[in-house]
Amino acid sequence: MLERQFSPLPRLLAGVAAVSITVLLMAGPGTAAGEKSSRETPYVTADDPWYQAGQAALQERLALRPNTNRAKNIILFVADGMGISTITATRIFDGQSRGESGEENVLSFERFPYTALVKTYNSNAQVPDSAGTASALNTGVKTRIGVIGTPAGVRNGDCAASLNGHPANMGELARKAGKSVGVVSTSLIVDATPAAVYAHSPSRGWMFDSRMPDAAKAAGCKDIALQMLEFGPEVALGGGRVAFYPAGTASPENSAESGARADGRDLTSEWTSTLENAAYVWNSAGFDAVDLAKTDHLLGLFERATMQYEADRANDAGGEPSLTEMTRAALEILSRNENGYYLMVEGGRVDHAHHAGNAYRALTDTQVFADAVQAAVDMVDLEETLILVTADHSHVFTIAGYPARGNPILGLVKSVDDSGEPEADPELAEDGKPYTTLGYWNGPGAITGARPDLSDVDTTALDYIQQSIVPTRSETHGGEDVALFATGPWAHLVSGVMEQNVVFHIMAHAMGFDKATGQDEK
Repeated sequence: MLERQFSPLPRLLAGVAAVSITVLLMAGPGTAAGEKSSRETPYVTADDPWYQAGQAALQERLALRPNTNRAKNIILFVADGMGISTITATRIFDGQSRGESGEENVLSFERFPYTALVKTYNSNAQVPDSAGTASALNTGVKTRIGVIGTPAGVRNGDCAASLNGHPANMGELARKAGKSVGVVSTSLIVDATPAAVYAHSPSRGWMFDSRMPDAAKAAGCKDIALQMLEFGPEVALGGGRVAFYPAGTASPENSAESGARADGRDLTSEWTSTLENAAYVWNSAGFDAVDLAKTDHLLGLFERATMQYEADRANDAGGEPSLTEMTRAALEILSRNENGYYLMVEGGRVDHAHHAGNAYRALTDTQVFADAVQAAVDMVDLEETLILVTADHSHVFTIAGYPARGNPILGLVKSVDDSGEPEADPELAEDGKPYTTLGYWNGPGAITGARPDLSDVDTTALDYIQQSIVPTRSETHGGEDVALFATGPWAHLVSGVMEQNVVFHIMAHAMGFDKATGQDEK
């Protein structure tokens, strides 16, 4: 049965009949405990929109029925670094971008009926990195920090140990079942999160061969770009041309850029020559010109390294598609396989903006990530497609102060006065200076000495770096749990507080895979 998607508050308020309930207060002011009040005070809720919305939300939850169909398709959306504070801030930012107050807004995946909290630590790290977390999501096994798809005991950079065996990843399981596989990312397509779908490596840094020790190459370990070519996903869209071109070969977008492969191989040419009905594109014009109906393998590498932030994408010299456009193209190709598909979509630059202490770009990239999720929902049949939305880890990103409802989320904190009305002037900290709602515990926004006065600073500007406490060159990941949202077959298994590796086991069960061999369950 198709799960009903939870509606946003405005829809609830518009569609719920009035409910009138009178509650008799049993102990009014000045009444002794246990005595009835001398008068009955009506508590009327008939016209209260919050009460109506709550009743409607309850009815939608009561109407939910688990979908236990076999999942033909699975789409795993991962917004790198999208902690719960990022979701909240983006929700408000998204609503305010349409002239709304923002707090009552609902992002696309927040309408999904099932939600859980996910513990993100690595096997050897309290606060994780993306390699270990993406490995947990795609193999069902927690690993050390910095490694991809290896057993938990394999140390970073230990090639020999990594060749002794590894857990199957979702890409391999899907391929064994005759399904198509796709990876989409705004980061490098060989970066940790997308690589966990198709590769195994004792170092996330081995994205191309010139980054590998000679001893590792001699022992038989392969760089991640080469593993991707040999795996041959039906769709691979993102950044990372540097990993696919030979050193000294100029980038098609910028002659000053060069590839970095030491083996002299042009993996983009090998992609088109060795894979059936294959195409390679590097800009938006080439992407738009692809005949998706006749293309079985599509490789798109739109930047030498990471793709542009969404806020900067329109200024890219070569032009590049949005995350939403890449998601739609991937689904157009993958959905032609009658056996189904596994698609991983990463909003990779949410993480990078947070590392830079730049909330504006983090929120706009999360905003387009939510748009990509909605695009997928609109294109698939949720009777047969499981969609999961999560983050690999959080960041030390905070929402603080007591701003009035509707206060600009990127602005200075303006509180409410004693009567509950918004203040005209910003709230002042103990140093007599205003402060922003959004900030970071550590990062490049920290300074030595007195805190700058933000009274005349445009904190909503694209390039504004939020203030932080501890000075670090790059803001760090956070260690708290992240959210997981689910809809489709077996989505009801997403509940409670979960270890991150359990996400893999839910996906494998939904598709009917044996967790170890990839064979259909008996």
